[in-house]
Amino acid sequence: MPIRVQNDLPAKKILEDENIFMMDENRAMHQDIRPLRIGILNLMPLKEDTEVQLLRSLSNTPLQVDVTFLTTETYVGKNTATSHLDKFYQNFDDIKDTKLDGLIITGAPVEQMEFEEVTYWEELKKIMEWSKTHVTSTLHLCWGAQAGLYYHYGIKKYPLAQKMFGIYRHKVLKRREPLVRGFDDYFYAPHSRHTQTSKEDILANDRLTILAESEEAGIFIVMGDDGRRIFVMGHPEYDRITLDKEYKRDLAKGLEIEMPVNYYPHDDDEVRPCMMWRAHANALYSNWLNYYVYQNTPYEW
Repeated sequence: MPIRVQNDLPAKKILEDENIFMMDENRAMHQDIRPLRIGILNLMPLKEDTEVQLLRSLSNTPLQVDVTFLTTETYVGKNTATSHLDKFYQNFDDIKDTKLDGLIITGAPVEQMEFEEVTYWEELKKIMEWSKTHVTSTLHLCWGAQAGLYYHYGIKKYPLAQKMFGIYRHKVLKRREPLVRGFDDYFYAPHSRHTQTSKEDILANDRLTILAESEEAGIFIVMGDDGRRIFVMGHPEYDRITLDKEYKRDLAKGLEIEMPVNYYPHDDDEVRPCMMWRAHANALYSNWLNYYVYQNTPYEW
């Protein structure tokens, strides 16, 4: 997929080095087509890492995508330079009068707090309410999925006795749904979270459908309102070393952290981790863009 981003976004050079086609603004202006407008509300602390991961995940269809990175105005993290945010990010006020074909709301390291305690919760509520009328389909990831289920459907989250951390096997439950088209019966995906949602709570809501789950990690993909809202409880966009960096960061801080499961060969954290989730992650994002965004957005939107 030709992804349109600002010419000097650092992620652009990284992805071009991976032979992923990144279209700059000048070339995009000369193509007589309407690109899909995708907003990414990036709530992750390491924003530049997340930019690379999500742009890579969106790069596997022939559709042209115009990406807008969004951040919250009520909270500015300390891990990304202010100059980067000022140059490459917009706030909700900048885009609230426009419409987006798709929106991605990422995870955030605030899951052990109550939703109402999060600094930017009121701002996020405004964005999620706005998405009902201004976005064709919204994809929520990890804490963003828990937040979306809570706001739109009243589904609560519950603390885990131990952090869900590693690569887990999942089973497809609704094979006829286009979001999981091309998936094997079983597939793997990364998780890194301290909380979970209840399967019983989701099944009790007839507007929600569970598409995939794991015996160990629980619910993984939930679809709401025929694909207007999609919730993914893990991090399919993670690259090979994301969990490795997270694990060794916490070890260096002296925090209690178990080794990520099913991740290091022979559980040796000096060995390069195996990548076993990329193909299904690519299929997930491609299916979302094609069947829930592109196929459902009017041209004049």
